[in-house]
Amino acid sequence: MVMAAEEQLDIYPQSSAPDSELAPPALPQYPEMILTAIEELNEKNGSNKSEISKYIESRYGNHPPAHVTLLTRHLNGMKSAGQLLCIKNNYLKPDPNSPPPRGRGRPPKPKAPLPPGTVLPPRPRGRPPKSHDTSEPPHAPKPKPASSITGKKRGRPPKAKPAVSEPVGA
Repeated sequence: MVMAAEEQLDIYPQSSAPDSELAPPALPQYPEMILTAIEELNEKNGSNKSEISKYIESRYGNHPPAHVTLLTRHLNGMKSAGQLLCIKNNYLKPDPNSPPPRGRGRPPKPKAPLPPGTVLPPRPRGRPPKSHDTSEPPHAPKPKPASSITGKKRGRPPKAKPAVSEPVGA
């Protein structure tokens, strides 16, 4: 039996409401929500992750299922970018008058400025060759250390040589 078009069941019912009513309101970006939470909580020593999360959940009701993971990722990213300071697991905004955070390790040496238009040749691979300067001797003899007061050499004494024994029964 073939059903008429009017009698067919509609598997996907059409909604009479426009799409804007079905879609949840768009959330602001996570960095924006985090900064707002820190400003609104306004704690002296900063706010920890759980306080920030509770504020975002209460203010913006519809958050994604991976909210905690996203919050952690954005907090770490903002911390490494210098947008937030993390002191004893509390996040706070940096002082605008403070210097920018320095990276890890020793800072690079300042390079001497080159005149404009100067092109340096590429460095060759490997270790540079030894200089064969004739003004200095290739290997200067090392001075011998003075013998000690006791007359013994430094370090462990050499092993004693075994005594030569005569064959038995001769």
